[in-house]
Amino acid sequence: MSAEILDKIKKLRAELHEYNHEYYMLDSSSISDYDFDLKLSELIRLEGLYPEYRDENSPSQRVGGGITRHFPVETHEFRMYSLDNSYNYEDLENWEKRIIKSIEEPVEFVAELKYDGASISILYEKGKLKKAVTRGDGIRGDEITQNVRTIADIPLRLKGNYPDYFFMRGEIYLSRDRFEKINRQREEEGLEPFMNPRNTASGSLKMQDSSEVRKRGLSAVLYQFMAKEFPASTHWELLKKARSFGFKVSENHAKLCRTLEEVKRFIKYWEKERFALPFDIDGIVLKVNAIDQQLRLGYTAKSPRWAMAYKFKAEKAETQLKKVSFQVGRTGAVTPVANLMPVLLAGTRVKRASLHNEDVIKKLDLHEGDFVYVEKGGEIIPKIVGVNTEKRMRSATPVNFIKRCPKCGEILVKIEDQAIYFCPNERYCPPQVVGKMIHYVSRKALNIENLGAETIEQLYKEGLIKTIADLYDLKKENLLPLERMAEKSAQNIIEGIERSKQIPFERVLYGLGIKHVGETVAKKIVHHFSTMEAIKKASLEEFIQVGDVGEKIAKSMVDFFGMEENILLVDRLKKAGVSLEKSAGGLEKVSDVLKGKTFLFTGVLTLFSRDQAEEMVENHGGKNLSAVSKNLDYLVVGNKAGSKLQKARELGTVKILNEKEFLSLLD
Repeated sequence: MSAEILDKIKKLRAELHEYNHEYYMLDSSSISDYDFDLKLSELIRLEGLYPEYRDENSPSQRVGGGITRHFPVETHEFRMYSLDNSYNYEDLENWEKRIIKSIEEPVEFVAELKYDGASISILYEKGKLKKAVTRGDGIRGDEITQNVRTIADIPLRLKGNYPDYFFMRGEIYLSRDRFEKINRQREEEGLEPFMNPRNTASGSLKMQDSSEVRKRGLSAVLYQFMAKEFPASTHWELLKKARSFGFKVSENHAKLCRTLEEVKRFIKYWEKERFALPFDIDGIVLKVNAIDQQLRLGYTAKSPRWAMAYKFKAEKAETQLKKVSFQVGRTGAVTPVANLMPVLLAGTRVKRASLHNEDVIKKLDLHEGDFVYVEKGGEIIPKIVGVNTEKRMRSATPVNFIKRCPKCGEILVKIEDQAIYFCPNERYCPPQVVGKMIHYVSRKALNIENLGAETIEQLYKEGLIKTIADLYDLKKENLLPLERMAEKSAQNIIEGIERSKQIPFERVLYGLGIKHVGETVAKKIVHHFSTMEAIKKASLEEFIQVGDVGEKIAKSMVDFFGMEENILLVDRLKKAGVSLEKSAGGLEKVSDVLKGKTFLFTGVLTLFSRDQAEEMVENHGGKNLSAVSKNLDYLVVGNKAGSKLQKARELGTVKILNEKEFLSLLD
């Protein structure tokens, strides 16, 4: 029976690997999305039932779900050098002269797009993805293998006649469409939008929950083969071989150039056409094509002598400042925005530019009516980088940060040692009130379908809702008189609100929009206290006992439930039937076999996620701790356990278990 199961698992893996290759590398598909999902679900089910057949490179690993608290630091086997930059053709000509003088041979170049993302080095051993490490300082980087496995462009298993052991380097990036979609979602949830795709891609790679990394929809391009021995004599051939192994490479946007004149034509073409690409680039990378010439040229202390980056100048334009307006976010933070005379920049018509905070206004010495230089270097909102003071009117007055909230008139409060101003009137300031309600109905919170930001604003303006609790008093007849509201739409909203009463308690707690309380922290608090009544009564010290809750979060929780209006709000939600207790399934005690015992999990867990492990402890009567101390009974270690394991050994009183030994306790 076990042999049949293993065969079935292997067959499913092979099929899914092939379908992934077709879809992401060949831009075709021989199976419907529905059938693919069915096969993937079956594989995940079988791997869950038979953990002994686990394979770290199974297609199921694309889904993610593992939690990584700390990313181990790894030393690069081949150092990841940075590239020298050039900004004009004279620099390139001088670089070519130095190369020819050094090797006394003619050279040809490979020109490739310089993707604007995060660099990665991936080890493949016997055709399987073994390890992925960020660039870091070039000598050492963070090992983020679990997160990289979720990126569909990166193969988990290779095809064809590949070498046994080599590294593939590349860039992980976000397409403009994905970036805009993420920001639209954040704005719907009342969150600040991310500033640019590059930083968002880099930050996504360091998220602790790999399933959240997968949701970001990161892309990757692989452009450099690294090993002690090369399976080809030129970089151009290596790109073609890498493609045959199953890698998505830069070959489609690259050119083999016999002369520097061909390189210049390639640069001129992409300087104009880059805005038509679905992703950002900030230049062109040039590499000497012949591998033996690369080896002879070698490296300086910082860069390879055989490669050079030609950087495009950031798009800049001059226009006039009409006025500075001030926006209020869900948290009350006030952000200045420059409203400009429209100007064409990087292929789009720009009317607004970010000023970020008071310090930026002061640094620019910005005056009313100034002519300003606007730059768009990968930012979602262009930024002002300078002022043309020669055009400034003598009568112009400096731009000053406002003292009162532009929406409710409340005196703004400045955070000490920061340039951020807040409106403290969170109960009655319209953008804050509306922002909190938009956050409450968002997908990650109560997920009330058909109730988006526009409808929430409409309901608020009509006086139908002032708090999230008012949503549960709405009737269909309240909605029908609203503009563009049909009977079916109104019915869908009412049904969506009713369904939200079944949403688990942890998402309700997150939906309340308490400062500093994100999804993970809300889940931890609910696991620890189980009921809203217990949370309302908890002290600062009791909150700090919860894993991942520090003093700042604990104070925010105590302050929130110390306000009478919030207690009344929660009471109204309870009367409406919203779930304010941990689900019965989560509270159910399987046994008391771990009663009185304390546990802590560290390292990369492979048989279950961190949340699943902690839930098992609670379901069997045990308690989870957040740090190694004399009160800890068991430390359960996964792969690459670090400082917690060392501290437990030093204490000498903590029993150290692996994952299988932990499961045996439950038997």
